[in-house]
Amino acid sequence: MSATLHRYAAWGAALLIGAAGLSACGANDSQDGDGGDGGDQVIALLLPESKTTRYETFDRPLFEGKVAELCGECEVVYYNADQDEAKQTQQVDTAISEGASVIVLDPVNGAGAGGMVQTAQDSGAQVIAYDRFIEDADYYISFDNETVGRMQGEALVEAMGDKGGILMLNGAPTDPNAAQFKAGAHSAIDDSGVKILEEYDNPDWSPNNAQEFVTDQLSKYDADQINGVYAANDGQAGGVVAALTGGGVAVDQLPPITGQDAELAAIQRILAGEQEMTIYKPIAVEAEKAAELAVALVNGDDVGETVDFEGVPSFIFDPIVVTSDNVGDTVVEDEFYSVSDICTDEYADACADAGLS
Repeated sequence: MSATLHRYAAWGAALLIGAAGLSACGANDSQDGDGGDGGDQVIALLLPESKTTRYETFDRPLFEGKVAELCGECEVVYYNADQDEAKQTQQVDTAISEGASVIVLDPVNGAGAGGMVQTAQDSGAQVIAYDRFIEDADYYISFDNETVGRMQGEALVEAMGDKGGILMLNGAPTDPNAAQFKAGAHSAIDDSGVKILEEYDNPDWSPNNAQEFVTDQLSKYDADQINGVYAANDGQAGGVVAALTGGGVAVDQLPPITGQDAELAAIQRILAGEQEMTIYKPIAVEAEKAAELAVALVNGDDVGETVDFEGVPSFIFDPIVVTSDNVGDTVVEDEFYSVSDICTDEYADACADAGLS
């Protein structure tokens, strides 16, 4: 692992520091953003939804904890849009009324977020596009999303032996990251010997939608015709597994299935042989860098070196493929999960086979 990842592996400690300091920093636990009194340096964090477990489990507490560690005068006001674009627009307005001078925005609809950015900037606030790109934002922080999709596609093609038919489940059309994942995956799949049987753009990344889609395909194709499944994230991968096993496919006969986000359930599925791989994007790297950037901006400090991404100063990080062979060297070594988190009684044998103890 790189020195950078090791440096961020202590995210658990940062959470403890953040928890101890939240009251001093005025960090707000309400999704309505209540608590801004205009007396502190206010940073707003706006996340898009809660169906993907990462946002409430990692992004929010990591961000809040790092701000608390770095800035005793800073207040974080937090909002979750629950996949509702209109609600998020109202939340930006509320954040501005709460006195936010820095808005960290993970948009429900990146392509439609320009109005929110303009409103924020007109108020004098600076906007950090978090995880999903927004044109004309002041800064952008994310992972290399096209590389994510390419890694997923390459892993799927390799596991299938460059032949057979697949189902392809992409992310929400309103999510700019989803388009990048999809483009990257197609760059690996389209020139292989793999045939795409059916392709689906999941409107809200819902695992239930993924399960329903695959269940419908089992009425069109025999299970042995589905030799692999591209699932753009782990939530959908879980829905795929549920559909296939519910349709009578034995666990040891499941085709290779991809994923992303390194969700705990996905790591367990990988060890149990139910999912081929996931993409680990060390969220501590992204969330804590966003916090560092927000604190620098609110204090008027230098933000450090950036790269250009479509005209926006950016910080772009590299994703990591996780398979059963490197769980211990990635999510465990980085303390993203502990062995005890992963190796519950149900997965004890699979953990032993993978050398996790």
